[in-house]
Amino acid sequence: MSHPLDSVVYISVPEGAEISAAIPSFDPSIPLPVQLSAPMDNLRPEERPDSSTLRPEMILAGILTVFAYDPENAHAEYYRTIIKTLHPDIAGEMTEAAIMKARNGDYDLAEEIFMSLKGLDPENMRTALNLALLNDERADSFRNAGLDEDAEACDARAFDYYRTVLNAEPPLSDAFFNAGFFHLKQKNYRKAKETLVTYLKLENGEDATAKVRLEKAKKIVEEISSRDLDDDLFKSAYDFITLGEEERALEQIRLFMEHHPKVWNAWFLLGWALRRLERWEDAKAAFTQALELGKGPNSGIESGYVDICNELSICLMELGEFAQSRAWLVSALEQESENTKIISNLGTLALREGKREEAVSFFRTVLEFDPRDQLARAMLRDLGEE
Repeated sequence: MSHPLDSVVYISVPEGAEISAAIPSFDPSIPLPVQLSAPMDNLRPEERPDSSTLRPEMILAGILTVFAYDPENAHAEYYRTIIKTLHPDIAGEMTEAAIMKARNGDYDLAEEIFMSLKGLDPENMRTALNLALLNDERADSFRNAGLDEDAEACDARAFDYYRTVLNAEPPLSDAFFNAGFFHLKQKNYRKAKETLVTYLKLENGEDATAKVRLEKAKKIVEEISSRDLDDDLFKSAYDFITLGEEERALEQIRLFMEHHPKVWNAWFLLGWALRRLERWEDAKAAFTQALELGKGPNSGIESGYVDICNELSICLMELGEFAQSRAWLVSALEQESENTKIISNLGTLALREGKREEAVSFFRTVLEFDPRDQLARAMLRDLGEE
């Protein structure tokens, strides 16, 4: 498998060459990285560049590739001087381009651009934060597509970048805000609370965005505190479930519930562990209680309504209660219309009901939203539709 650096060659430019005039602080002893359209081995002899055919944009592209994939290059500082002199506004332009690529789901290119920016300015904490946000978002995308190992790898990278930016001086308030929500998704409520409390101390709330964030952070900190979600028992129960040790998780969550019987999050964890143990009736009862305590889609802690509906629908499906299963999936889809996990489960339900064409339609819709979704692709393959 080819590597991006395979299409970069280093060319020594003699003093006096035409291209040397365009290179600031030109040093003929340092070879310049040049980005080719293909690896040198794949180029015809007449296509292979030398100093007489070089163009500044080829050198800029080569340097950016080196920054992304070889940031410790011995001549990195010289290359930075070239980039910053030839294109002083490049950081802002590339940041905008990377953000746009990420919004369009082109995570590979977005990450490459951000890595180039990191190589260009290793001390820029904004770039590190953007890499944390990118990996955080990408993990969600992988998880929804059933690519759990890829999701976990992105989570780990996001965690490392967040750890870096949280130690920045001066501190970045929005780094603490976003890191708080990252920990919230990981069900690490203690860390989420600590990080958001720091955010509340740092944020001055001068603009509209900051004011909205402040209210959101305050609400979540209050909810975590009022429900004792930062309790060690709750965290250990969640960790045991993710490790596949559901029986130990049940012990921990029941101990937690002895003192917190009205916390919907605890009932959700209980139901999740029971569902994984295929105790469908018990899990159904737990998820139903979670919904009752949560009171619908605005129940706080970044509402788990959609997740509860999805989990409950799985139990109902296994119990043969297809109409109720569909009702909860539809309710979840009304909240998140592009949630591929919900759409995929509607496809599975349709199959259980003998509605083959409807199932195929749901799985194809999943792939329209996310072509990487492994479950939908496998289901279509099994149905002879791929």
